Amino acid sequence: MGNLTIRNVKTILTAPEGINLVVVKVETSEPGLYGLGCATFTQRYLAVASAIEDYLKPFLIGKDPQRIEDIWQTAMVSSYWRNGPVLNNALSGVDMALWDIQGKLANQPVYQLLGGKCREGAAVYRHADGRDLEEIEENVRRFMEQGIRYIRCQWGGYGGKNDYVAPENAPPGAYFHPDAYARSVPRLFERMRERFGFEIELLHDVHERLSPIEAVRLAKQLEPYRLFFLEDPLAPEQLDYFRMIRTQSATPIAMGELFVHPREWVPLISGGLIDFIRVHISAIGGITPARKLAALAEAFSVRTAWHGPGDVSPVGHAANLHLDLNAVNFGIQEWYEFSDRLREVFPGCPTVRNGYAYVNEAPGLGIDIDEKLAAKYPCRNDLPEWTLARLPDGGPGRP
Repeated sequence: MGNLTIRNVKTILTAPEGINLVVVKVETSEPGLYGLGCATFTQRYLAVASAIEDYLKPFLIGKDPQRIEDIWQTAMVSSYWRNGPVLNNALSGVDMALWDIQGKLANQPVYQLLGGKCREGAAVYRHADGRDLEEIEENVRRFMEQGIRYIRCQWGGYGGKNDYVAPENAPPGAYFHPDAYARSVPRLFERMRERFGFEIELLHDVHERLSPIEAVRLAKQLEPYRLFFLEDPLAPEQLDYFRMIRTQSATPIAMGELFVHPREWVPLISGGLIDFIRVHISAIGGITPARKLAALAEAFSVRTAWHGPGDVSPVGHAANLHLDLNAVNFGIQEWYEFSDRLREVFPGCPTVRNGYAYVNEAPGLGIDIDEKLAAKYPCRNDLPEWTLARLPDGGPGRP
């Protein structure tokens, strides 16, 4: 198809489930040929939309959409300052859309362009939360009945139970008690192993709620319960402490949800300090850098576990899966259950059957968007309370 060019770039903002999603649509000079990409940065979606509309769109008009690598490299440095979540997400929306277009041109799913399948479906993990141990047990059992074999357990959400009193006139926020939380986690997994044995894989997300030394202690205490992994035990600003965890504990570690720069993941991977890399693919710039990250991780026996919560659009989940199917070092995929409403807005959503996620085998990413229906669910410019984390005395904490 000669002289194919990018004709238009559209930013679609929608929140079918009350979670702000950003989707990019790259239209080409060939009628009906377009691609979709995920650029979702829920808490700063308007900044991402501006980066796309005001900067990337004029940069891209007239370019050849098949020059994916060249466009990624030049767009990344076109702002001079780079490697931040706003610009990376904006670039990701474009990058995924270009891979989608390339797959449609080749009449092949994106995973074929990456080298083909290493597996037919990607094993997923689901979240079993609860206000008490009994409710967590019920949720674990419910997922097991659905064929889910990897389950993340949280007691009272991030930071655990909040059964203490804050000081007078304390500011509003999502309060948590790091010490009470750290003491509760071994109890949680002792109970889950007593009830369910070791035939299922259990995971836990610290969500950077602990001091470095407390994270070391928790990783050691959890060894008898053989977690599949302990997620984000430290904040990205505390990477030097991963060596202390590694030298004192055999609990597998997953890290990377907040990463936006290669210098964050390269030392952890090359130093053998983590076992799973779980970046938010749109936050690092899309499929192009993610496939390179997967190859780097493979060289050091680190497995992938891409971020996959509700604030990844179905387009982003599809991109995750195409990478999962191809990567020989795939580990596990976090999964968010799509509602009927999301499936209506995004026709072609991936599906889960008996614990495995599957793409629909259509060309490209295999997913579309109903723009008129998406417009019925506008985004809201407010912050979720969990991002306003506070310690028992009212001081700010890590969300």
